[in-house]
Parts: sequence; C-alpha cells; structure tokens
Amino acid sequence: MDFPWNQRQQDRQARLARAAEALGARLHGKRLEARADAEAEAVVALLHAVLAPGDRVCLEGNNQKQADFLARALVQVDPERVHDLHMVQSVLALPEHLDVFDLGIASRLDFSFSGPQGGRLASLVSRGQIRIGAIHTYLELFARYFVDLTPRVSLIAAHSADADGNLYTGPNTEDTPAIVEATAFSGGIVIAQVNEIVERVPRVDVPAGWVDFVVKAPRPNVIEPLFTRDPAQISEIQVLMAMMAIKGLYAEYGVQRLNHGIGFDTAAIELLLPTYGESLGLKGRICQHWALNPHPALIPAIEAGWVQSIHSFGSELGMEDYIRARSDVFFTGPDGSLRSNRAFSQAAGHYACDLFIGSTLQMDLAGNSSTATLGRITGFGGAPNMGADARGRRHASPAWLKAGAQAREGLGGARGTPRGQKLVVQMVETFREHMQPAFVERLDAWTLAEQAGMALPPIMVYGEDVTHVLTEEGIANLLLCRTDEEREQAIRGVAGYTPVGLGRDRRMVENLRDRGVIRRPEDLGIDPRQASRQLLAARSMRDLVEASGGLYAPPARFRHW
Repeated sequence: MDFPWNQRQQDRQARLARAAEALGARLHGKRLEARADAEAEAVVALLHAVLAPGDRVCLEGNNQKQADFLARALVQVDPERVHDLHMVQSVLALPEHLDVFDLGIASRLDFSFSGPQGGRLASLVSRGQIRIGAIHTYLELFARYFVDLTPRVSLIAAHSADADGNLYTGPNTEDTPAIVEATAFSGGIVIAQVNEIVERVPRVDVPAGWVDFVVKAPRPNVIEPLFTRDPAQISEIQVLMAMMAIKGLYAEYGVQRLNHGIGFDTAAIELLLPTYGESLGLKGRICQHWALNPHPALIPAIEAGWVQSIHSFGSELGMEDYIRARSDVFFTGPDGSLRSNRAFSQAAGHYACDLFIGSTLQMDLAGNSSTATLGRITGFGGAPNMGADARGRRHASPAWLKAGAQAREGLGGARGTPRGQKLVVQMVETFREHMQPAFVERLDAWTLAEQAGMALPPIMVYGEDVTHVLTEEGIANLLLCRTDEEREQAIRGVAGYTPVGLGRDRRMVENLRDRGVIRRPEDLGIDPRQASRQLLAARSMRDLVEASGGLYAPPARFRHW
C-alpha cells in the first residue's frame, strides 16, 4: 500500500505559505518586521496563519524565563479560528497562560508546575474549562515532547537573534533546547521572541535552521529571580535545622554531589557551610559538586573554596557578572555567560547526585508528600526527579552505598541484593504559615484526585523514596525502619506538637531514639541555644554583595540599603 509518508512536512509548508501570504512585506526572511505600535497585531496575524484548531502548542513558560510577548499575542487570536489547543508547557506563571482557557482558545493542558496560578488553575478545572492530561515532572514532560506530546507549534523566548535567525539564549537557556529540537525535527513550526536583533550572536544556542520566525519584542522577556532568598529572613529555627542537616546528614554520609530545593531552610545550609561547616572540619569532605541554580546564598561558600562545580537549571538575575568571573565553578561559554539547561540538570540531579533536600506543604504517615492542597493545584516541577531513587544508576559513591546498605540490612532475596540508594530528605518545620500542620493523617492530594477525576493522587515525592525527615525536633532516618509501624512512629516522633506528633507511641518513639532511628539535636551534639543567626556567613543581601566583591547585583526589590 502506498502511504503518504510526508504529510507533516506538507502541512508545515502549507502553514509557512499562509504566513508568507498573510504577512507580505512585513516578513524579511525569518524576521517579522512591525511598527512598535503594531507588533502584537502582526504576531496575531502570524499565529492565525500557522495555528489550526486542535493543535498541540508549547508556549515557553519556564521557572524563570517567559515568552511573555508571544503569550500576550496568543490570547488575542480569534477563538472562532483558533480553538481547542492542547497546551504543553513546564510552568503556568503568567495570567495569559490560563487566559487562553478562559477565552476558549485552549481546552487541554499538560504541565509541570503552576506556582502563582495554582489557585486559578484549580478553579478552572473545577468548572470544566481545562482538561488536565497529567501533572508531570520536568524531565518527564520533556521526554514526552519526543514521544507522544510533540508540539506542532512552539512559541519560545531567547535573548537575541542575528539576521539569519541564529538564537542566543543568554544565561537562561532553561527549557528552550528541548522544546525547539522536538518541534523542529517533527515537522513543527518554531516562533521566537527576542530582546534584540544583532549582527552576530555571542554564541549559537539554537541554530537558524531550527527556527522559522523571529520577532523582536517591545521589551525584554520576563525573568523571575526565583531562587534568591534574603538572608535577613532566615530564622534561628532554620539555622538549627541547617546545623542538623550538615552534621547529621551531609557529614554522616560524606555527601559530595547534591541538589537543594528552593527555600530559606536550604539557603541556611548554604550560608552555614563556611562557618559551622568549617568549624566541623568538613571543607573538602562535603558539598563540592552541585546541580543547582546559581543561588546567591552560595556566594560565601564559593568564595571560601567549598564549591568545585555547579551545573544550573536556569540562571538568577544579578548573578551574571559573578558567574562570568567564576568560570571555573559555573558552566559558561566563550563569552563568559552561563549556559544553563533544565533537561540536562534534571538528568544530573536524578542520576549523578547523591542527595536531594527539599521541602513540602504536607506529609502523611507513610512519608508521602505533596504541594497540591485543597483549592490549589501547584504541580511539582522537578522535585519528583530530584527526590527519587534512580533505579537505573550503576556507579557507586560512599554516600550512595551507605544509604543502600542501611536500607537493605537484614533483608534477603531480591530486596536484599546489594545496591546503593539516593538520599532524599524532606526538611520541613512542623507548622507552616498560618499554623497549618505540615504533618497530616491524609494528604489533600487524595481529595483533589477525587474532585478532578485523576487516576492517581498528585503526590510529589513518594514515601518509599524518602530516606530522612528533618524538622526542628530532629532527624528521622527512615532507612533504618523495618516495618510500616516503625516508619509511622519515626515520622510522628519528629512531627512536634502537630496532631500527628501528639498521636505518637511514646515508648516506641523512645525505642527508635535509642536505636538511632530518631536523633534529637542533643543526640548530634548540637545545643539549640547555639543556633544563632550570627552563624550565617551573610545575614543580609548587602553582605552577599560584599562577599562577591561587588560582582553580585541583586534585583531592586532585594536592595534595602
């Protein structure tokens, strides 16, 4: 039978021809020319030409970098002409990311994280205006771009383009390579917004042959300083927890390769390395290799010689000059700017790191945790990749081997076969904001699944992957638990004065403490009275600037002097 084997290419050519006809003289090669007051109008005309009802569309919405101009143009298309789009994107960060559903332009969604749009997303889902395919991890969504969620049209953001259409993404490459490659090599169409058109880009991050249209946006694309934490906001409870993390986990296992989640608790760890960590003689023994955004809180540790390498998922506003001056630590191009890559860093965090430490909003008695709570569908981002034991890993390291030996001690058969295990730590204060307990009998995720008709509850990190729970009460080493009852009581034992904590079996908890499953600060030789903010290597944003030698330039909202 004679099949038409090139229908996608024929469809692509037809769409490109419609665009050429619609834009006429406004199209110069790949560059869309438009008057400043008519740029959105020209882009809307382009979208009408290349989009069709039911198309799968990737609108670049990353953790930090947003194709915001193209997002504003997309919500202006005629829903009579363009409708029922299937949106596939990492992050729902902008109002326009959900406006397309309110306006009837899109109807289906596959995503990873919704952040500030989590409440609105939950409302739209409850009204039936959005059909969610799945809440993915980042790496999982990227993988599906190359299998069964391949975009027909992708709308991306880059820093600059040259006359041929070569793109320079600058420090915030993030998701762009994964999006473009999946689209360009499957008969799709790639439209890029850029901040500037230049004669020669500093480096070619996306070749011109992979790009179909380039439009200069009227103002630079949005980049959110998502990973900046003001040291002035770090509490003494977080200092205490950071001390326990360094002495009771990092030193205990000799952790050299790691990933930190976002938060003041992990920022406290970073700021204690050159002070408390130094006092313990740990320099060179822990925390040398990182899969991590360029957190400003790491500047003192870098300056003190603790850090050998950092590969980043994205970048961070204000860190550009510092990164350029520390090219031995960061992955930079010949121009000195960072080359980040979310897909590669997710893979590194999953397979190459020995420890992930992050936080959560809720944890149950099995150790399952989630940031999806009632009335708010936030998604997971990369936490399930970072906070999961990579079963395909085969290379050994001391931390990985020690964790694996603890988990399998006394077991036989397949479960007792020697192998390592990744350290997955949930670091959480027993009560979160508004005195909501972090520990619960039942996750809200179960109710959300029932309300939204999900096949599975949206659990962020599964309890079987969690190795340690760290609170201000102490550390629960779940690797040493041999029964579900022991695991439950270990979690109750560090849950403090929450209802879950108050429901502990005191005798069993004391037995677990005697065995070293639960360790209080005093068991680690830590006096809580010594947990002072004075231990932080920087106690303000100004201190971070000074530690960088003036190279770090924090965004205006973080300048308090």
